Amino acid sequence: MPWLAIPAVVLLLGGFAWGLAFVPPDFKQGNSFRIIYLHVPASAVAMGAYMLMATAGAIHLIWRMKLAAMVMKSVAPVGAALTFLALLTGAVWGKPTWGTYWVWDARITSVLILFFLYLGILALQQAFENQEAAAKACAVLAIVGAVNIPIIYWSVEWWYSLHQPASIKFVGESTIHSSMLRPLIATLTGMYCFLGWMVLLNTRNEILYRERNTRWVKDVLTGAGS
Repeated sequence: MPWLAIPAVVLLLGGFAWGLAFVPPDFKQGNSFRIIYLHVPASAVAMGAYMLMATAGAIHLIWRMKLAAMVMKSVAPVGAALTFLALLTGAVWGKPTWGTYWVWDARITSVLILFFLYLGILALQQAFENQEAAAKACAVLAIVGAVNIPIIYWSVEWWYSLHQPASIKFVGESTIHSSMLRPLIATLTGMYCFLGWMVLLNTRNEILYRERNTRWVKDVLTGAGS
């Protein structure tokens, strides 16, 4: 976890400071565009987290791996928090840009659905007393809900949308200026490191909780192993 925690803190704080203090204002949006350094990483990593959760759910269903079920459970609260942050920062950005906090734009609506999917996973985890039954139900919902991820990504291409197409392109030239792109890549990388850090932390806690009555956990907690 330290190998993820340290880069997460350094890249996020450094990227935020870089983007807020040293990047020139956008020629159309002025300084309001600077929320991009929080909004875009939160949005992108929220989608990545869902795919991680759905993949872990599929692994659990196919190979009955308990660790995969724990990872799936560990991702859900982090992904839900990031999706809420994406919706919140999007609303804050939308007010000066579009004149309103909320519109039923294709991308905004599909991200809202993503948030509800995360909440559904969290609710299902609490609805079953049996951990295996809860894991199966969550895995099915996660896999079915994964169809929403390409809809979010391609919504600006498929339907009329207030959102502009992707500025960062892996094939072809990116449309965002390099002075704005570098801190964005820093915060995006830092957010992925943050996701990995939180998932490992949550998974470790889940393992300790499920195995709390075993000898090895008692040895770990009492320091007998050292």
